[in-house]
Amino acid sequence: MKSPSSALIHALDLGTGPARVVVKDSIDIAGYPTRAGCAALAESPPATRHAAIVERTLAAGYRLVGKANLHELAFGMSGLNAWTGTPENPRFPALIPGGSSSGSAAAVAAGLAEIGIGTDTGGSIRVPAACCGVYGLKPTFGRLDRRGVMPAHSSLDCVGPLSADLDTLVAFMAAVDPTFDATAAGAPPRLRALDVDADPAIHAALAACLESAGMHSAGMDSTTHPLPLMGEAYAAAMALINRETYLACRPWLDSGRLGADVERRLRAAAETTDAEVREAEAVRRAFAAAVDRLLEAHTVLALPTLPHFPLTRAAAEGGQQDLTISALVRPFNLSGHPALSLPLAPDHGRPVSLQLVGRRGDDAGVCRAARYLLGTRPAAIPTTTGDRYVQPGR
Repeated sequence: MKSPSSALIHALDLGTGPARVVVKDSIDIAGYPTRAGCAALAESPPATRHAAIVERTLAAGYRLVGKANLHELAFGMSGLNAWTGTPENPRFPALIPGGSSSGSAAAVAAGLAEIGIGTDTGGSIRVPAACCGVYGLKPTFGRLDRRGVMPAHSSLDCVGPLSADLDTLVAFMAAVDPTFDATAAGAPPRLRALDVDADPAIHAALAACLESAGMHSAGMDSTTHPLPLMGEAYAAAMALINRETYLACRPWLDSGRLGADVERRLRAAAETTDAEVREAEAVRRAFAAAVDRLLEAHTVLALPTLPHFPLTRAAAEGGQQDLTISALVRPFNLSGHPALSLPLAPDHGRPVSLQLVGRRGDDAGVCRAARYLLGTRPAAIPTTTGDRYVQPGR
């Protein structure tokens, strides 16, 4: 199954448009098996019909050029995969590509496609986008049809695009969703920066970005403010993804063909109790309401995508795991709000990304806010690799 770069696990040539798309291999493409990067699914039969997002993509005039690799069963944040191979992080080759939509992020970062279609249950679009220095959008929950996406049931998962270019991402959303309209708005976004726990270097990069956008002159709130229940929302989202993924994947748990990290995590997930799920749902309601209240007076909330820099690939391959890399993205899977990760200038060869979160249903407003920020800060997104920085303890 392994290829030299491992971003793609199967080449395709479907559709006739000029813009190339790769599709995460947890999404059905008719005539091809959906294996989700898992040896236990090696003998899966070909899908009999396209997933809804694939149908929309082809109907919009895009060309599918490959099935993209992923963290096995879309249940991990590093992007490592011992069976299909681990995609190289094209811009930061010493670091993990991030998961679970690792191949989709790596493919667009490497220029193999203009769009990567991924899924995001707990940061699985935004984390690899941040790790690879590209854009990644988790739409409002339910905005893009999940029919034909694995797992069949999820209260957290969203299909969404990744791209090396924001306008390309916006054009794709408009093409597959006729209700999406990100045409320029006259007034600057009303932005509120959130006070969260993150590496000081990441905080400094975000502060510089927002300052260069003229927060004071545009009337934006330049002070940071806490968002209640962030920690509780992270824990609740973990409880729900554990319960839902275990129920979806338990037929393969005793197959002897799962990667060691995924098997350990699934066995731990099996211990999630009904009481934990009930508590998680209560937190979901309270946290979603808290986010809604903040967004009554603001267009978007701004915070880092990642709380700290990604693991080195060597550390991850040596057994280190870091699920807390999703601490600032996973809560918005719980609440269902749209969230966009956009890359900033690297810090000593390490990726830094800003996350913008908007009102439910206002995905286009999040993209307009990103365009505003890009238009008012110096261009700083790299087109080549960062250095091989080794972060102690990460």
